[in-house]
Amino acid sequence: MPDLLWQVWATPGLIWLLLAIGVAGIVRGFTGFGTALVFVPVAGIFLAPQTVVGVMTLTGIVSTFVLLPRAWRQADRREVGLLALAALVTVPLGLWLMQVLEAETIRWVVAAVAAITLGALVAGWRFSGIVSRPMLLAIGAMAGVIGGMTGLTGPVVILFYLAGQSAAQSVRANTILFLAALDVVIAVNLLSRGSLEWTTALLALTLAVPYFITSLIGQALFDPRHQRLYRWAAYSVIALAVLSGLPLWT
Repeated sequence: MPDLLWQVWATPGLIWLLLAIGVAGIVRGFTGFGTALVFVPVAGIFLAPQTVVGVMTLTGIVSTFVLLPRAWRQADRREVGLLALAALVTVPLGLWLMQVLEAETIRWVVAAVAAITLGALVAGWRFSGIVSRPMLLAIGAMAGVIGGMTGLTGPVVILFYLAGQSAAQSVRANTILFLAALDVVIAVNLLSRGSLEWTTALLALTLAVPYFITSLIGQALFDPRHQRLYRWAAYSVIALAVLSGLPLWT
């Protein structure tokens, strides 16, 4: 165990990882999203894709204990269930892509997905049509592929919810509940493949401490009356993370 702990503390860029996960916790606490969009681009600079996905998934599961009770009461559980069902089927495809693609390619995919998501939201794109059951399944399926491949579990669903007309409270609750379900699905798949190492689990536990604390801070700051301010603050943080994580710099 001491050797494993030493390996965790010797993780390249650990200070930056702790800082990134702390900021991500605040963002997720008051918006219900943004952890992966903030953390994954930065983590990709220092960690292998498999480690990024494992850490992101395990850390997300730990954080769920902070945010899930309120979200469970406020979310549309039937809608979230359809999204999760579709993701359950496609996560294995995403994990397979993670294994066969080069690390730099995955970092470009991360940058592209995050930038497209952010650009659409900042531009004020709105979906005013009727969301059918097949559309919900397609959104969940896409989230499963991208989440398994990159650790970006939220962008597809974030774009779907935040681009719509739903109230901030509903968006926040549905997103938290779906991301919790997707984290569990990815973790189970990783365990069944024997792809989760002890060092990854201990690194996730180390990062979960500041993430747990800052998620509580973010949740305390959440006020539906200031949803516009929260969104723009989150957009700014995400943009900085995406730019810093571009493979151009390393």
